[in-house]
Amino acid sequence: MLTRFFHLLAFFFLVPLSTQAAPKNIVIFFVDDMGWTDLACTGSDFYETPNIDELAKSGVRFSNGYAACTVCSPSRAALMTGQSPARLRVTDFIPGHPFVNTSMTIPDWTKVLEQKHLTIPEMLKPHGYISAHLGKWHLAHRDGYSKGGEDSPDPAHYPQAQGFDINIGGCEKGAPPSYFFPYGKGKTFEIKKNNSIYNNLPKGTLSDEQREGEYLTDRLAAEAEILIDQFAAEEQPFFMNFSFYNVHTPLMGRPDLVEKYEAKLKENPDRQHTNVKYAAMVESVDEAVGRVVGKLKERKLWDDTFVIFTSDNGGLKPVATDNSPIRQGKGGIYEGGVRVPLIIRLPGAGAVGQLCHRPAITMDIVPTIFDVIGKQLPEEAAKVQDGISLLPYIKDPQAKSLRDDIYWHYPHYHSMGAQPYSAIRSGNWKLIEIFGKNENQLELYDLASDIHENTNLVNEETELAKKLHAKLVDWRNSVGAQLPAVNESFDPAKQTGVKRGNKIRPAAPIRD
Repeated sequence: MLTRFFHLLAFFFLVPLSTQAAPKNIVIFFVDDMGWTDLACTGSDFYETPNIDELAKSGVRFSNGYAACTVCSPSRAALMTGQSPARLRVTDFIPGHPFVNTSMTIPDWTKVLEQKHLTIPEMLKPHGYISAHLGKWHLAHRDGYSKGGEDSPDPAHYPQAQGFDINIGGCEKGAPPSYFFPYGKGKTFEIKKNNSIYNNLPKGTLSDEQREGEYLTDRLAAEAEILIDQFAAEEQPFFMNFSFYNVHTPLMGRPDLVEKYEAKLKENPDRQHTNVKYAAMVESVDEAVGRVVGKLKERKLWDDTFVIFTSDNGGLKPVATDNSPIRQGKGGIYEGGVRVPLIIRLPGAGAVGQLCHRPAITMDIVPTIFDVIGKQLPEEAAKVQDGISLLPYIKDPQAKSLRDDIYWHYPHYHSMGAQPYSAIRSGNWKLIEIFGKNENQLELYDLASDIHENTNLVNEETELAKKLHAKLVDWRNSVGAQLPAVNESFDPAKQTGVKRGNKIRPAAPIRD
């Protein structure tokens, strides 16, 4: 009798969890160039991120979160579509580095997110969602797009042309000329209502109240607050893609925060992270997250909003940050180029304050969103999804693994040292294939014991290397990945590098 009583008691306590309504609203915080250890909760000994740390305490933090690519535009395309950059053929940042005299020629890749691909806002629109994009887009044409040349606007591929009802700050640019108002006077970052950058602004926008010296991230946070007020008043489900320009170069922090970190570094200079301008930029991201979360709470939307926080690629080493203990950084072929912070909060049904060690990648975000809100992906989009739903991990971070492998493909050169490569992570093993003129080079690492990827085990684990390479080749074929080709005109006696005007700048030395 007593046993039956406890069974009934347990049932009544479990009912609210099983009948918890799915959250209606979705917010993605997508940071530019934030490294794996750039948060206090992920190990920084210098940067202060109390609001993001609180977000992690209210959800699940993934220790093996990955970006879809070592550079930004491919990851942004993957975020919007759920497709791998290789499938989309958006495989480099737009428009890419103009390398000359390389041993391999890069493929004729796609320098825009084509409108034929369904995006998150387009998939959500049939379900009554209003969608807003704030900040960096970088998925529109740049090089020689029109008579205006490289920097001419390309509104046909701006966010509002690809499903977003509101676009605040999204354009073809990858970084602002300046983070301070007027953000590069006379250029496309000059903020005016109804101009090519700030389109479809809601009534009551703050954009008419520009202030000298205003910081771009603060502006975007203010715009986000205005939008949340409007969404709350209209009681309409919304998707907000808050896509930071921070912490991308140029390294410019608010003077008050730079001064704060100068004093902090003076107190104790023996730190892993020491760049005071970058530290200020990280804190501005954190402040913006805090403002958005605060406004959601104020409008009683916090417990009805699904939140994802992540980055488009690893931290820029050594210019901005240090990704130790992982190797290299943005534009590199190792973990530092693709391993990033990932925090997910699911109110009501998700785990709280827990760590998940299962690998997750940018393409997982689309299927996760639709699983969380209880809606079916459009058939057209479902057929080309390259990710999985992370919902089982969000509910139970110790859940069994849902897949064996994740993949990357970057058939390009990068000024920070990357050369054309593909990679597969299978369990704790990672195989990298580096494309070369005479033969491709394979590297195999056991991330469980060698997170810095120091010891290449390809000659010790030959059968495993063959198995993983076969998987990698099969995957490339399945998504139609474009491969680099041997450059018959390559001259080792001539300089290799990025050509700007009449000058050739050699690639930066690889920093491990």
